[in-house]
Amino acid sequence: MDQTTLNIIVVGLSFALYFGIAIWARAGSTSEFYAAGQGVNPVVNGMATAADWMSAASFISMAGLIAFVGYNNSTFLMGWTGGYVLMAMLLAPYLRKFGKYTVPEFVGDRFYSQTARIVAVISLIVISVTYVIGQMTGAGVAFSRFLEVSSTTGLWIASATVFVYAVLGGMKGITYTQVAQYIVLITAYTIPAVFISLQLTGNPIPGLGLFSEHTATGQPLLVTLDGLLTDLGFTAYTTGSSPWLMALFTLSLMIGTAGLPHVIIRFFTVPKVADARWSAGWALVFIALLYLTAPAVGAMARLNIMTTMWPNGVEGEPVAQADLPDWFNTWQVTGLLGVEDKNGDGLIQYYNENGAGMAEMAAERGWAGNELVTFNRDILVLANPEIAQLPGWVIALIAAGGLAAALSTAAGLLLAISSAISHDLIKSVINPNITEKGELLAARISMAGAILLATYLGLNPPGFAAQTVALAFGLAAASLFPVLMMGIFSKRMNAEGAIAGMLAGLIATCLYLFTYLGWFFVAGTNMLPNNADNWLFGIPPTHFGPIGAALNFAVAFAVSSMTKEPPKEIQDLVESVRIPRGAGAAMNK
Repeated sequence: MDQTTLNIIVVGLSFALYFGIAIWARAGSTSEFYAAGQGVNPVVNGMATAADWMSAASFISMAGLIAFVGYNNSTFLMGWTGGYVLMAMLLAPYLRKFGKYTVPEFVGDRFYSQTARIVAVISLIVISVTYVIGQMTGAGVAFSRFLEVSSTTGLWIASATVFVYAVLGGMKGITYTQVAQYIVLITAYTIPAVFISLQLTGNPIPGLGLFSEHTATGQPLLVTLDGLLTDLGFTAYTTGSSPWLMALFTLSLMIGTAGLPHVIIRFFTVPKVADARWSAGWALVFIALLYLTAPAVGAMARLNIMTTMWPNGVEGEPVAQADLPDWFNTWQVTGLLGVEDKNGDGLIQYYNENGAGMAEMAAERGWAGNELVTFNRDILVLANPEIAQLPGWVIALIAAGGLAAALSTAAGLLLAISSAISHDLIKSVINPNITEKGELLAARISMAGAILLATYLGLNPPGFAAQTVALAFGLAAASLFPVLMMGIFSKRMNAEGAIAGMLAGLIATCLYLFTYLGWFFVAGTNMLPNNADNWLFGIPPTHFGPIGAALNFAVAFAVSSMTKEPPKEIQDLVESVRIPRGAGAAMNK
């Protein structure tokens, strides 16, 4: 059986499983559509939360970013994991105790304002749409290679799949589908990592293999990788850069994580507050299985790429174009990988043209520039089994895993968008008298519209999946995280302060992102290109979240101090949500 047929069979079986679960768990009420009837077991919810959390960025793109940047991009691991702990400790239990379905509903009721609810809806949509671009991009990358279709066709297939189980089942269907997707994605991620770790170090545990001896050289694996990289003008893999920027980006990811609406709503699905805490604990366990493996996957993949391009080391010759391995030729067809023999010597030189001393070496050896001209980092995890020459069933499994990761998070994001539109705009603002049946229909139509929008935006994403996602975290950090924290822990925070703070954080962050990422276009010309020389205090756009959050807090407290304090019943509500009454009884409500 050829590889493409095997891929289609494995992916097809996984999709059939998702469709079967959607039919079995079809939502029959708004409670089931928005919060799965608030009857999900904490362990099940923990696994579903892990799948919701570990998106295409985690599965497909994160290891690629770590592989090509090294230690600096460990910030993704630290920020995302630390942010989840922050959410579990400071937000999830209290929001579950409040007893609502959506984040904007909490904001609207806590700040006794429809305007606050609408601003929260706008923030949620901006965050979720930005985030979902990365998921649709990841799905397109996976489809384009493993099912041998164009990335455009892949996006439409992914959209149709999400449409079936998300529109049909809502949160109820998505929850149980995500459990299946977690099992698929963690199996797909771990098995190739174990094989590769065994090949390179003889250690079957990838996390330990990362610090073991490289079998071929007898040196520690990271020492071998550092040596190859520095010899070719690249920065050493284990070298960090600015501690200030690393800390800022980690903080952006942490507080952005804690403000992500599609993850927060998962804690509304359990029966009681204590279950929300247990869900968070189980989710951390399930997430750790992948996150402890990802650094090893990135480092080992980069070493495999280096030895592919330089099979005899830098002191020898680079690989001949005619001798490129099969996996390389296969991925070139997708347009995501490519070479160009610039000096016509039949060899493929891969080096950093701007590295120290490389211009002299290039002139001495007759090189005309780096000839690995295209390497989309999102392909790395997907290509890993082929790079390591693993069995065909492992390649098929990684295809199913990549798609599961992208689709699971996309479904959660799309549900957050549709719930905000149907429940927080249509039901709460536009037509309060709408029937439950009408609201359920509105939710499904909103979901369909969100899927079409996500597909359209996924066709032309602004960056690698994880980079696009990083922008969503900055937006969440600047808009929703502060208002949720103030809503829970500050009785003095009023509607005027919350609205002003959200608008200040969201607008300032959007302006910074759009300006310095160059997203303003006139007649097809980028008027404001990405220029690091003009960044405010040298802060990259992806690191701006904490600045936006600080602005949100400052404006909110300033406006709140100059306006009337909240009504007493709202202050009592905050007190009841934040402080348990009567031993542990409140935790079981």
